[in-house]
Amino acid sequence: MEAKEVASEGDQRTLNNHDNTVRHNYRQLSDEEKLQMVRLKDAGLDFINECRHIGTSRELSLAITKAEEAVMWAVKHVTK
Repeated sequence: MEAKEVASEGDQRTLNNHDNTVRHNYRQLSDEEKLQMVRLKDAGLDFINECRHIGTSRELSLAITKAEEAVMWAVKHVTK
């Protein structure tokens, strides 16, 4: 079965429950929560893009991984 893609800030996310073995139902996000999630993801992406722009190294790779993790936890807080 091919996984359907839905926008993370869209109301269709409530339908994306077939591939998640932990949570079977999602609640609909408020407009403010959607904006918070988009701002967090955009801030993380800006940071990651800046890291990629300045070069490659083990340190930058770790910084990018930690930024991805930080965004994930912050978004999880908003969407719980």
